[in-house]
Amino acid sequence: MRKFLGTFTALFLAVITHAQVIVQGIVTDIHQQPVEGANVIITSGTKKWNQLTTGEGRYHFTLKQPGSYQLTVQHVGKKSSTQTIEATNGSNSFNTTLNDVNYLLEPLEVRAVRAADKAPFTKTNISKADIAKANLGQDLPFILSQTPSAIVSSDAGNGVGYTALRIRGSDASRINVTMNGIPYNDAESQGSYFVDIPDLASSANSIQIQRGVGTSTNGAGAFGATINVSTNEVIDKPYAESNNSFGSFNTWKNTLKAGSGLINDHFTIDARLSKISSDGFIDRASTNLQSLYLSTAWLSKKTSVRFNLITGKEKTYQAWYGVPQDIYFTNRKYNPAGTEKPGDPYNNETDNYWQTHYQLFVNHTFNDKWSMNIASFLTRGKGYYEEYKAQQALSNYGLPPVKINDLQIDTTDLVRQLWLDNYFYGQVLSFQHKTTTDEFTVGGGWNVYDGKHYNTLIWGQAGVPKDYRYTNYPALKSDINIYAKWMHQLAQYWNIFGDVQYRHVMHRMDGFDGNPDLFIKRSFNFVNPKAGISYNRNGMQVYLSYALANKEPNRDDFQANQQQQPKYETLHDFELGAEKKTSRYSWGATVYYMLYNNQLVQTGKYNDVGAYTRVNVKNSYRLGLELQAGAIITPWMNVAANIAFSRNKIKAFKEYVDNYDNGTQDSITHNHINIAFSPAIVAGATVNFIPQKDVQLSFIGKEVSRQYLDNTQNKARSIADYYTQDFRAAYTIHNLLFSEWNIIAQVNNIFNRKYESSGSAYPYISGGETFNGISYFPMAGTNFMVALNVKF
Repeated sequence: MRKFLGTFTALFLAVITHAQVIVQGIVTDIHQQPVEGANVIITSGTKKWNQLTTGEGRYHFTLKQPGSYQLTVQHVGKKSSTQTIEATNGSNSFNTTLNDVNYLLEPLEVRAVRAADKAPFTKTNISKADIAKANLGQDLPFILSQTPSAIVSSDAGNGVGYTALRIRGSDASRINVTMNGIPYNDAESQGSYFVDIPDLASSANSIQIQRGVGTSTNGAGAFGATINVSTNEVIDKPYAESNNSFGSFNTWKNTLKAGSGLINDHFTIDARLSKISSDGFIDRASTNLQSLYLSTAWLSKKTSVRFNLITGKEKTYQAWYGVPQDIYFTNRKYNPAGTEKPGDPYNNETDNYWQTHYQLFVNHTFNDKWSMNIASFLTRGKGYYEEYKAQQALSNYGLPPVKINDLQIDTTDLVRQLWLDNYFYGQVLSFQHKTTTDEFTVGGGWNVYDGKHYNTLIWGQAGVPKDYRYTNYPALKSDINIYAKWMHQLAQYWNIFGDVQYRHVMHRMDGFDGNPDLFIKRSFNFVNPKAGISYNRNGMQVYLSYALANKEPNRDDFQANQQQQPKYETLHDFELGAEKKTSRYSWGATVYYMLYNNQLVQTGKYNDVGAYTRVNVKNSYRLGLELQAGAIITPWMNVAANIAFSRNKIKAFKEYVDNYDNGTQDSITHNHINIAFSPAIVAGATVNFIPQKDVQLSFIGKEVSRQYLDNTQNKARSIADYYTQDFRAAYTIHNLLFSEWNIIAQVNNIFNRKYESSGSAYPYISGGETFNGISYFPMAGTNFMVALNVKF
């Protein structure tokens, strides 16, 4: 923590020197209306300054010295403008008019679900350039790890393969994810598994994270954050790239990208092939990932039609059990998966999944005020995980005993595959109306999940038929939502925002593992209102918002008889924020209060069908302060940092512990205890040095305080705080055989900190003594990645 605070303090002690030259102006369109959010860039040699225009289309730079500069103005849907300006001492005004392009560039499906710049919600926008810097082969959550209140973990210990992301302590099942406005979360678990479409980051042109409830979106309920990934970028020039990385644990990433540019000003096609593999830090935690991205579009001035094909294949050796506490301190790399097999571990204890996304978009602008988008999609997923199980009772699989001579065999070793086979399809649409004072959006969508859960035995020592299917549990889930958003300019600098969503969810499950005769059908109707007000002036924004969200339980939560069915969860989210952006520095502060009613948490209690499921707790909350800042200290040094302080509490909670001595459960009452996996401090900092043109050295730090593994605030069931420091060096070579070479070397965890990113606890009582049953997910010590990226 001391190392992080030293870096963080340096940010706020930076002294911004008085400048002598002011460059300002107004950006308008061909109708002389101000253009908000235009990217204004000033360059001089290797120096670069940029900012977004205000609601009045204004920009304002304070530079150190007079001279000749290049002024570039860019905005989606407009032709870029570049001019050379001569700036003198004092004030210099340069107004710019942006012409319309001859084709529709703006992805309207993304604008419908994202929060606009003036919207009173807490958000972080991540650019294509920022994504590329960190994209060396790790899964998408690790690319987002430096954003405020974000915590990442990895089953394999090196960020490749299965990973997890928490924001404000909320796990993936509470984070709404959309890809080009289309729901991505798994319909049943409501989690997001980016391992299923590897290297998505290489096709992403921007990502927006809204912390808290955020604005209305499509798909799963947002209970901690929303993440919107956009890939629908129009690149008007032909290009080809080869991105290759190699690193510790025999980790490889190979990516080929190419695009046609605009053909006859109307047609474009982009493609990507990726392969990622790694042995992993944990024993046998190997990963073999492959993906294909293909996007083709036809564009005119008012209409665009785009088709995306995104497919992925993953094969990972299971590493999701963690390292047992009694082994952890002597062998941090131990993997219990596959060890039920006598002798060497089973060599195919793997997870295998194929997923393909088909997306079709139609965008149309009727006039300067009205536009429309509609998207249809189908996600096809199929896969299984395979495991070796020892001494299994044949009767548990519906099989009779086997008689060999006079010997009756009731148990056998076997290999089983647990399958998912599903279709997820639907549509999303929106109509958008925009004037100089109002933005109005009405949208929504529908989707259906049609899935099969079935298990097969593929081998047994005795009594197992070939490819014997012993379970089959179909499930169906439908989701319909409609929302309306309105942002109105109340006065010159004041905007109000209103948003209301209606959502209907139906979930039907015909049996569960261990409970084949348990049939559940539940329906939910949610109304989710949101409102806020913001003040925007000269790069300063202050906002206050309230949002109500409701969320249905996950599939596993329903595994109970009707008397013990879970209730839906409700969240009241209050956000108060302020931020300031200039060409030299930025800062932001947010205070949030997230009040839950009937939050579902693990208590250790098994229900009336013998399943350990989450239970509603009446009152819980998260109260936090998020700070972030960035500054250009000198032309060769810039810094950025964020830190979040939070208090995360369940007001009353009853823990249940299995008592093996009497076959029952003991209960323990807790009051005002910490919510699991919700650290009080999460911080990140980056210091960049630019010693010469095309060279950048970056020091990247991350601090996470103590995390409790269950909801008892028991220190013995926790993972300690940790601080990690990474170092990255990047060097760019221009026009040497090819147009650009980019060489990146990154060393992770340079202090070789031995820490755990996550874990689990299963307490029990035996012989009158309580045992904690802890498993840890350790992260690798010092490791490296080296990348060679070539643009042809």
